[in-house]
Amino acid sequence: MTPPRRSPAPLLVLAGGLLAGTLDIVYACVFWAIKADVPARRILQSVAAGLLGKASFDGGAATAALGLGLHYFIACSMALAYYLVARRWAALRERPVPYGIAYGLLLYGIMNYIVVPLSVAGGGGAKDPLWVGLSVAVHLFLIGLPIALFAGRAAREAAPLG
Repeated sequence: MTPPRRSPAPLLVLAGGLLAGTLDIVYACVFWAIKADVPARRILQSVAAGLLGKASFDGGAATAALGLGLHYFIACSMALAYYLVARRWAALRERPVPYGIAYGLLLYGIMNYIVVPLSVAGGGGAKDPLWVGLSVAVHLFLIGLPIALFAGRAAREAAPLG
């Protein structure tokens, strides 16, 4: 007797979150290294600053590691959210490209106009026009799209809800 086949959905959702998180953090580290010679550790500490405030920048590798963990937690949470909604809304499963791009724009807005301002770090992020323009594009194509492709596939392979 063949054992029952386990659903790949959790791994697909996780893969989408990890891919989007990796593309996003690599973009941020490369951009700021080129533009202002900012080391990757400081970028990661800036993520942890959402929880710890300015003290994050005095925490060395520990707060950088915390920032990286938080970054991936957020990215995987974004993928899980898409998956859960896609289980109920067929359009997200059937058309992940346009909905993934739209989801990326939604995520950009939520992160920059709700999450960051309400965090301990405060503010709304950098105002550099190049950073903002590229960040929108990154959210559309390197965050929202991979999440939708992976989480949408996971939702297609799982039994639809409702």
